[in-house]
Amino acid sequence: MLGDLVNSGRSEAMTTSEPKVCLEIGSRTENVELVQIAVKASLQQLRIDTETSQAIGTAVREAVANAIQHGNGMDPDKQVRVECSFDGDEVVIQVRDQGNGFDPKQVPDPLDPDNLMRPNGRGIFFMKKFMDDIQFSFEPAGGTVVTMRKRVTLQPPAASQEEEDER
Repeated sequence: MLGDLVNSGRSEAMTTSEPKVCLEIGSRTENVELVQIAVKASLQQLRIDTETSQAIGTAVREAVANAIQHGNGMDPDKQVRVECSFDGDEVVIQVRDQGNGFDPKQVPDPLDPDNLMRPNGRGIFFMKKFMDDIQFSFEPAGGTVVTMRKRVTLQPPAASQEEEDER
């Protein structure tokens, strides 16, 4: 089943902006892990280095967790849609919820001394830290779309055993 999720969308040319991964999940916290596994597998197929892949994975985890908890209010009947695509030299991740939206400027700064000991409030901070660009947009019928971009360098494919033997 995971292979079907990872390979959904088209995967011919990696320079297209068509989704490499497209998932729609119910708003349950256990689904955060499913999304992270699917995105990680997709990034491995693209041969993105481990450090960059981990940074993207952390940002995706935070975005999906925020969409489930804050956007959809943990309502399992509301969906979160995640799309991961490759556009030029960037990985583009979009996370959409069906909530009421929010004002990103009203999110408290987690580095403010008054907020250092708060148990939450660091998700957007981590997304901004690990990605090159993050944008919030709001659907007219409700819902927030978080678009995150990360420039990447693809690693060359590993030489096959046959190529190694020829050397």
